[in-house]
Amino acid sequence: MKTNVGSGDRGMTSLLSGERVPKSDARVEGCGEVDELSSVLGALAAALTEAQAELRREIQRIQGELFHVGAWIATSAGSPTREMLHAIGPDQTKALEDAIDRMEASLPPLHSFLLPGGYPTAAWAHVARTVCRRAERRLQELASGDVGEQGARQPALQRQGAQKPDAQPSDRLEGILAYMNRLSTYLFVLARFCNTAHGIPDITWKG
Repeated sequence: MKTNVGSGDRGMTSLLSGERVPKSDARVEGCGEVDELSSVLGALAAALTEAQAELRREIQRIQGELFHVGAWIATSAGSPTREMLHAIGPDQTKALEDAIDRMEASLPPLHSFLLPGGYPTAAWAHVARTVCRRAERRLQELASGDVGEQGARQPALQRQGAQKPDAQPSDRLEGILAYMNRLSTYLFVLARFCNTAHGIPDITWKG
């Protein structure tokens, strides 16, 4: 696969379903934020110890699922490509919930707001959590119908009474939105888990 092709030099790029759109397209921005989240998770995974190899594999599995999230965002409704996509839904969300329960079982009760930080892997998990929330907000915008067929934001007056566009119908994103919401919770708990694993207390907010 050739990487130095220069096809985006004029500010355009291709969706997975083949359309050429501006790089400022909301769907491209959504894909970029999901990619950023995966990259932060990669930094977190790289900082884990060999004793945490199972946790590294879990994070890498999540990175793989985020590829599928990006593929859904980058594929228009009605495209034959959608038939080949891997769905993100209840099974993946349940796996995150199980992981949250597993980690929380070893954590002390939480009675205060926390400041992000502590051990380096915990700090990376907090960074990933905030990127995940930003990506979730972008996907919520896509699902709510605020983004038109070509990814352009529509003025509020034009949106009133209008039907939701076909480009990202909400029923296709509901499972992804639930997954992203649970992923941010997973990352918060993971930060606490990483601190506890290294004997470092959470940094509580003193107010």
